[in-house]
Amino acid sequence: MAKKRKIKDLSDLGGMVFSTNPDYLPEEAHESEESLDPSQQTLYVSYDKKQRKGKVVTLVEGFEGPESELIELGKHLKQRCGAGGSVKDGEVIVQGNFVTKVIDILVNKGFNVKKKGG
Repeated sequence: MAKKRKIKDLSDLGGMVFSTNPDYLPEEAHESEESLDPSQQTLYVSYDKKQRKGKVVTLVEGFEGPESELIELGKHLKQRCGAGGSVKDGEVIVQGNFVTKVIDILVNKGFNVKKKGG
């Protein structure tokens, strides 16, 4: 009798198993989103404390490009500010009021930056 192979993950099967979607494209066939040159993008920087229990965060909005580059930008900003944060819904959130510092960092990277809010 042959041994049964235990499958932990669908990726262990070596590819697609079955799809009922007639418009389905395998992951390799998806077009990758191209990144724009930083000088062609305008990012909006603001600080916010609504729905955050009064704690101030710095928001960076308006990034156009692949999610991986946005995550890398968020990581860079958090490291340079020495603060925590996250990347959610297409925006970078840095804990604390670092608006001027984030604007300086983004301008040095070549982005067009506008301060949003007061």
